[in-house]
Amino acid sequence: MGWGEAVDVSLDFSKAFDTVLHYLLINKLGKYNLDGATIRWVHNWLENRSQRVVISGSQSSWKGITNGVPQGSVLCPVLFNIFISDLDNGTECTLTKFENDIKLGGVVSALEDRIKIQNDLDKLEKWSEVNRMKFNKDKCKVLHLRRNNQLHTYKMGNDCLGRSTEERDLGVIVNHKLNMGQQCKTVAKKANIILGCVSRSVVSKTLEVILLLYSALIRPQLESCVQFWAPNFRKDVDELEKVQRRATKMIKGLENMIYEGRLKKVGFV
Repeated sequence: MGWGEAVDVSLDFSKAFDTVLHYLLINKLGKYNLDGATIRWVHNWLENRSQRVVISGSQSSWKGITNGVPQGSVLCPVLFNIFISDLDNGTECTLTKFENDIKLGGVVSALEDRIKIQNDLDKLEKWSEVNRMKFNKDKCKVLHLRRNNQLHTYKMGNDCLGRSTEERDLGVIVNHKLNMGQQCKTVAKKANIILGCVSRSVVSKTLEVILLLYSALIRPQLESCVQFWAPNFRKDVDELEKVQRRATKMIKGLENMIYEGRLKKVGFV
């Protein structure tokens, strides 16, 4: 067995926000020592909801809703996070949670480490059964990091989890080689699409207008979580640099100026 083999398991709940049972959520709120008035307020907010299906003018009967946190509200992610707050109870490996984006990570240096990861997956499966939620096991993937990884198989219940060569982690694409090339290409593509919309829809191409739109709409795309995926290779840096080259060339009066001169004019150097 190889030593220091990193394993990252991406977990996905099936219809996560819609399957939170109200009575279980209320019980968990009580465990956090919230005052009775707050718990009753949340309970009243969740109960007495109903829904029906309308298709081509045909309507189903109304049915009461006993589960789910209303999406689109400020309380939705807060209540969901409270509901899954005990998900990592008893786990030995690192479990990270951001709403429905849940990952189990560990380093396999010996057989005991493999067993720890598998035991944690068994505990998570047990938690889902107790809390009446289901993992979408087709979307739960194992990302084996580092070269010469032994690619061990892990299971949830009776199902073997599939393997993945790359996963999106809070918007950042991470592959099994920890190479950020695909992330840079994706970010540059999205930034160029926005830049194209600006070019087609904005009449004034003055420095003030383009610089304001670039700073507000395009630059955040290039810098989001950049501390994590910061490119190391020249080709990746050039991929991102092309966006800035294109943006500065759009500015009226700077079209024929060399790139370095445009950077000085806009104050980027």
